Amino acid sequence: MDFTLSVLRNLLTALCHEGYTFMTVNDFTSRLNPVEGKHLVLRHDVDKKPENSLAVARIESELGIKGTYYFRIFPESLDKEIAGAISSLGHEVGYHYEDIDIVSRKLKVESQKSKVESRKLKVESRKSKAESRKSGAEGEEELVKMAFESFRMNLASLREIVPVDTVCMHGSPLSRHDSRLMWKYFDYRELGIRSEPYFDIPLDEMLFLTDTGRRWDGSEVSVRDRVYNRAEGYYTGWVRKPVTGSAMAMTQRGEAFQKQFRFRRTSEISGTLKANRLPEAIVLTIHPQRWSDNLSAWALELLAQNIKNQIKYLIRRRVRS
Repeated sequence: MDFTLSVLRNLLTALCHEGYTFMTVNDFTSRLNPVEGKHLVLRHDVDKKPENSLAVARIESELGIKGTYYFRIFPESLDKEIAGAISSLGHEVGYHYEDIDIVSRKLKVESQKSKVESRKLKVESRKSKAESRKSGAEGEEELVKMAFESFRMNLASLREIVPVDTVCMHGSPLSRHDSRLMWKYFDYRELGIRSEPYFDIPLDEMLFLTDTGRRWDGSEVSVRDRVYNRAEGYYTGWVRKPVTGSAMAMTQRGEAFQKQFRFRRTSEISGTLKANRLPEAIVLTIHPQRWSDNLSAWALELLAQNIKNQIKYLIRRRVRS
């Protein structure tokens, strides 16, 4: 059985024994000088089941390693006591933002309510007509402004629980919006945020490993969390940020580097590690909800993820066509 807590513990233990230094996102991105020797940036996306994240955090604490845990603002992800407990174990806690999608959903609900009211009154306001004609850059900028305010408020709420120095985009496959679009117009550093992994961790010579899709080659079905987004023509979120001046950090050379290492199962990573063939620099992204020693929970996650992968695959095919 793959994706159990026992398997994860064994992988992390093996990485420790092979001499890898574990770092939080903030540890890595705040360094003035390049990191030398074997090192691993450990990131966790807490999409749901926060209790699983606490279990993983305790395992890592027992092994003497630390990582970054990104919490969404919704109850299915953010449990204040758990976030505080993970922080107290020495791990970094950050905001897993999706504010463009949040605002977009609110606007859609309001629009539907407005249409219903308009039908009842058999009248449509000029304001509604004007707003409905908004499109292109004007509509995008207005959406981003509202999303940034949402981001600011949600960040402040999370900071009431724990210190937050870094943030990371949450990419829902069912959303047509990419929340990283905010940084085309704004600079997260204005809010005291030091880094965003999709922009501030270069992947030209760092191996990007993620359990997206409950498999290590999940980029085949992933809509957002992958190295190269061919449909949109850029490398995993490494779009230019005009405000901060960051340029594309991923090149064709970097893409070729990533393709050297393809894994499906955790045992394949462990085998490559044992053969001393893994790169010295790694970014490891874990979704703790996928890792469990409970058989029923493990089976349900497997079933749900297989269904989700099929949906994401169909979405990617539709986008490409």
